Amino acid sequence: MPHCIHEHHSDNGSKSRDRGGNGGSIVLVSSAATRLGSPFEYVDYAGSKAALDTLTIGIAKEVGPLGVRVNAVRPGLIETDMHASGGKPDRALRLGAATPIGRAGRADEVAGAIVWLLSDAASYTTGAILDVAGGR
Repeated sequence: MPHCIHEHHSDNGSKSRDRGGNGGSIVLVSSAATRLGSPFEYVDYAGSKAALDTLTIGIAKEVGPLGVRVNAVRPGLIETDMHASGGKPDRALRLGAATPIGRAGRADEVAGAIVWLLSDAASYTTGAILDVAGGR
């Protein structure tokens, strides 16, 4: 999963209400590592992602009155190349088996949560941090 911010662009250019638009939506990608700490593996990664959780809450409160929703997703053990680049290519599959769901997640499952948060179906959701982590 790329580490990025996803923005929804509507026909009005996603301008805030104070700039003549109808608002918009921003989804930040955090990590379940923020809740787990990831000791001895990804503690630096967990710390940097925890900053995104704080940004989600703070920015949501700042720009909510302007019609902009800000949310985050926190993926758990997802089958991506991140684990191989860290020297443990089987990490997600191995640890995913111990989640309540019994498997690692897939990038498309995280993408589905992002798409929902960007959509009008989530129009009353802001400042939320959604775990997509198989119950871990």
